[in-house]
Amino acid sequence: MKKNIVIIGGSSGIGNEISEMLKVDHEIYALSRSKGDLDTDQVKHFEFDVLENDISEIDLPEQIDGLVYCPGSIDLKPFKMMKPESFEKEMNLNFFGLVRAVHGLLPKLKKSDQASLVFFSTVAVKVGMPFHTSVAAAKGAIEGFAKSLAAEYAPNFRVNVIAPSLTDTPLAERLLSSDDKKKKMDQRHPLKRVGQAKDIANLAGFLLTEKSSWITGQVLGVDGGLSTLNIN
Repeated sequence: MKKNIVIIGGSSGIGNEISEMLKVDHEIYALSRSKGDLDTDQVKHFEFDVLENDISEIDLPEQIDGLVYCPGSIDLKPFKMMKPESFEKEMNLNFFGLVRAVHGLLPKLKKSDQASLVFFSTVAVKVGMPFHTSVAAAKGAIEGFAKSLAAEYAPNFRVNVIAPSLTDTPLAERLLSSDDKKKKMDQRHPLKRVGQAKDIANLAGFLLTEKSSWITGQVLGVDGGLSTLNIN
């Protein structure tokens, strides 16, 4: 029997890549504000906004075996230019939206033999970076939440976090909008390139399958070596 996987923010970028990767062998339920690039012949799409809608009202199957939460933003500004409201915005989208989604799906997740939950952080939590205060704070909350959730619901759930560096997706378009910008960002990474959506989706797909059945409570860096290697 195919497993039921819910991907929130699954219509573009990394979320869409995960949908494409898993759609043949799994039942994919993509929740997002628009259909975007989704193959709706093989993926079931529901219009959904994490800031406004209640996920428990979506007509999802009674058992959910995997949950991926993809929403995020890249709002990089000096701290002195940011108001507290900027931090609230980041927390609502990245963290509280996730909390509401997990809470709303909890009864369905608990019916799985071992549900796998995959969340997203950023390399900027582990490595302090200028202009990342709001996003690093929100993503850091996700890392702490994920580890506690993994401990509380083991062995019923596995919960893991992927922490990418800059990835070439629509979300990062502004940072990679010219050849010069892209080359500069490539050179920041020991592997001399920014990430591709597939780099991140490959790990997410692995974490959603039984091949990763002994992995939980982890924050896994997919960052071209940026968080651990200093080769400059």
